[in-house]
Amino acid sequence: MKSIKISIPSLIENIKIIESFIDNAKENFEINDDIYGNIMISVTECISNAIIHGNQNDKNKLVHLELRMEDDQLKFIIEDEGDGFDLALLPDPTEPENIEKTGGRGIFLIKHLSDEVKFEEGGKKTVLSFYMD
Repeated sequence: MKSIKISIPSLIENIKIIESFIDNAKENFEINDDIYGNIMISVTECISNAIIHGNQNDKNKLVHLELRMEDDQLKFIIEDEGDGFDLALLPDPTEPENIEKTGGRGIFLIKHLSDEVKFEEGGKKTVLSFYMD
């Protein structure tokens, strides 16, 4: 199993660092273009959520990202230092009263673009899985 880890301070401009991390992973793990876009959107959205909602934009708190290659899967583990969240309490972005809202679609997108999503440690840790074949 191969693993790469990175931690960034909770500043939204650090998303650029994560994009570079994913670009490097694309080369190192030979990620095909079909899933590369899904990975880029899902991971950067999850990191944004960790920065904004998890760590409340506190630059003294870190967001941790680990990439693991396990058999035919790439797993991205994102962890923040916040209080977590209850998935059941998030509003459904497809409900009529939420359609016009500008936010609230991140988790919805992540779930649809990843092959598997797990929320652990009370929502402080998210595991995104992508099948390589």
